[in-house]
Amino acid sequence: MEPLSRPPGAAGESSGGAGIGNGAAEITVVLAAPGWRAAVKRPEALARQAAMAALREAGAEGAVTVLLADDATVRRLNSDHRSKAKPTNVLSFPGGMPGHLGDIALALGVVRREARQNGRRPADHLAHLVAHGALHLVGHDHLEAGEARRMEQAEARVMRRLGRPNPWKAQGGKEGAAATRARFAP
Repeated sequence: MEPLSRPPGAAGESSGGAGIGNGAAEITVVLAAPGWRAAVKRPEALARQAAMAALREAGAEGAVTVLLADDATVRRLNSDHRSKAKPTNVLSFPGGMPGHLGDIALALGVVRREARQNGRRPADHLAHLVAHGALHLVGHDHLEAGEARRMEQAEARVMRRLGRPNPWKAQGGKEGAAATRARFAP
């Protein structure tokens, strides 16, 4: 993702927030689209766990907000900040204040469709995308093959910590750095 200037919280979504901190990291989850609860059991808890695991993997400290939104909200954010008038699976917004690593926004419909298309459970895909977004906030990227490979490896370790499948194992399609660049193209 390209760095974005305004966090999802600035877009007006504030209902359903819940935070957790461990002294080193504070994760706040905002449930802006209640449909997440029908798609994923306890989505707020899973998003917190995935973000926390990604920060631990990176050795990072700070606050992160995760916005569990609908496609329309993420489409608007994507249009406003990346000039792409379509929803995307995940957006990462770097923080602008000391101690605030940034914000992550996810689109429910896109996450569901991608999970179905790739033969994955929505919960596993949610965990992967939150980890992906959190790793972006601490400096990971996937524009070049080497950095994409490092990011994939970090994501796989996070998913293993969470007891979830490696999203980069072949499942009837592309895998590896080329798939990362294709799936998360800027």
